[in-house]
Amino acid sequence: MSEQRALHAFDDGQALAKALSASIAGKLRVAIEARGEALIAVSGGSTPKRLFEALSGEVLDWSRVTVTLVDERWVPDTDERSNARLVESLLLQHKAADAEFMPLYVETATPEAGIGEVRSRVAALKQPFDVIVLGMGPDGHTASFFPGGDRLSEALDLSNTALVLPMRAPGAGEPRITFTLPVLLKAQALYLHIQGQDKRELLAQAEMPGSELPIASVLRAGRPLDIYWCP
Repeated sequence: MSEQRALHAFDDGQALAKALSASIAGKLRVAIEARGEALIAVSGGSTPKRLFEALSGEVLDWSRVTVTLVDERWVPDTDERSNARLVESLLLQHKAADAEFMPLYVETATPEAGIGEVRSRVAALKQPFDVIVLGMGPDGHTASFFPGGDRLSEALDLSNTALVLPMRAPGAGEPRITFTLPVLLKAQALYLHIQGQDKRELLAQAEMPGSELPIASVLRAGRPLDIYWCP
């Protein structure tokens, strides 16, 4: 593990969620104290469910927090596959019910058709993000940086000034929309939340020189990254 990356290992998902939730809440409080507001982007999927439940009970001024997603499937929040649906049902509850949520999906047939509106929404956010929480899939993708993605090289290009991009890939299922790598790397605090021995082994592969796994682009960037893991 490099000096820029810290691995926090836990016995189980509940202990991980409690610790990661406390760390994130601390970062949000610092941002609110400094700027009067805080901005966080979270990832979807099954891994963060316990985290969202824990974070929803953290004591802070949620009315000053804006929550959005790192990436999203191009489906409405009535769809079970929607990341927004997951956030709305598990995170924006209890104390966190006062937070403002900015979805990445808009009601158009494709992400290409809606990208203009999404870019306008995103441009209105006062970036950089205070907190970004990434996940990692079994194919090594993070955000919607999928192997074989039609705009993967563009999304990973550190000189790219686009904030969000559409993404289509064989392993992605639905078309997606995702923040680009430069946006993620500018976050004040960047976390990677993974569970399972298989993910730990995949991360080790990504750390090897020359790895083409998409998550390797985050690891190679040389910025501080807190990795929270449990079996």
